[in-house]
Amino acid sequence: MSTRKTSEPFWWGLFSVGGVVAAFLVPVHLFIHGLAVPLGWIAFPHARMLALVGQPLVKVYLFVLIALPLYHWAHRFRFVLEDLGLHALRAPIAVGCYGSAVAGTVGTLWVLLRL
Repeated sequence: MSTRKTSEPFWWGLFSVGGVVAAFLVPVHLFIHGLAVPLGWIAFPHARMLALVGQPLVKVYLFVLIALPLYHWAHRFRFVLEDLGLHALRAPIAVGCYGSAVAGTVGTLWVLLRL
């Protein structure tokens, strides 16, 4: 039996949390800000939305809404590429996928901290 240490549980954890966020928060957010507000079902002036985005709790919400689904995507995309037969490129694929998610997380954090 091998007791080799691996980071796999960490990525699976981010995958599952990102999937939950993508399943529950993203559709509601898209419905409200992509359909209800533009169609006038909900009155939400632009100035009020900008003021709301400046609140710390809203920034945390936006960070979770953007960053965690990136890890869900990265993990799923990594295994899709491996299932397509790219086993020889396993390490570069993992670095590319998770590196993209980390870069997206850092970019999200940078933008939200500047608001």
